[in-house]
Amino acid sequence: MPAPASTGEMAEPNRARARAGIAYGLGASLIWGGYIAVTYQGTGAGLDAADLAFLRYAIAGLLLLPWLLRHDPLRLAGIGWRRGIVLAFLAGPPFVFIGASGFAFAPLAHSAVIQLGAVTLMGIVLSAVIAHERQGRRRAAGLAVIVAGLAVIAGPGLLDGGSQVWKGDLMFFTAGTMWALFTVFQRRWQAPALAATAVVSVLSGLVYAPLYLAWRGVSRLADVAPTVVLGQAVMLGVLSGVVALFAFGRTVEHLGPGRASLFPALAPGVAILIGIPLAGTVPTAWQVTGLLVLSSGLLQAIQASPRREPHRRETTACTRGCGGTR
Repeated sequence: MPAPASTGEMAEPNRARARAGIAYGLGASLIWGGYIAVTYQGTGAGLDAADLAFLRYAIAGLLLLPWLLRHDPLRLAGIGWRRGIVLAFLAGPPFVFIGASGFAFAPLAHSAVIQLGAVTLMGIVLSAVIAHERQGRRRAAGLAVIVAGLAVIAGPGLLDGGSQVWKGDLMFFTAGTMWALFTVFQRRWQAPALAATAVVSVLSGLVYAPLYLAWRGVSRLADVAPTVVLGQAVMLGVLSGVVALFAFGRTVEHLGPGRASLFPALAPGVAILIGIPLAGTVPTAWQVTGLLVLSSGLLQAIQASPRREPHRRETTACTRGCGGTR
């Protein structure tokens, strides 16, 4: 009769999953940081939120449509239509438009702190309420350091804004909460990363692309330099729309929604570093200090292992037939 496995042997797969989850999370953060820097360049060339959303979801949808057609398309790869529509709403064009609309009222610095802070904060809160993850003191302390790091990165710009700034801040917070809900529901419904990515991309592309073309056509894209459009298409449609969304989904699978929600906070720091060669910008002392503070908080919060409270058994979404119209 074989001897029972030791505690260390049983813990090794968990450590391997944690390492993989961290690697996926860092990869997604790297792409999102590039997304911030590249889209900033795109808006300077004449593109707006509607154009960027079209490039992101039309291309990602086309790339993943063949995969979805081969994997139970009538039930959206087993996720189900109701759940698929919810995920596509939370991480699709409405998310982009709400977040981007905030810039009409509040400066970029507010987005860095409020939207990304909301992703992290609400991700942890919602994971406790919906996914029953108990958050310890070490995780809470790490979260506080992360938010402080975001505030330092924003620097004096955090104090900018007029009487209407609260409207933009509310939009940033709403967009961050939408992404946090997407993270928690993906884990709650046990939607595999690739299936969730395909469903969000294909549904968003099928709905938004025809509306955009009927509304604007291709004239606005034709007025922009082809190299700029191509660069935006690769970053938004391929890297951000497919690769980063899949990588983040794997982070959720390996680490849970609470710890996964910590990684988007790294994006501003990555954007600052990428902006050096891309836009010729040099980070300020505020930004460098904030990046170091944020990184220390992220390290502390990730190392805090979540505990799950006893609760009713969850119904899995895709391993027990998640049903066509759930």
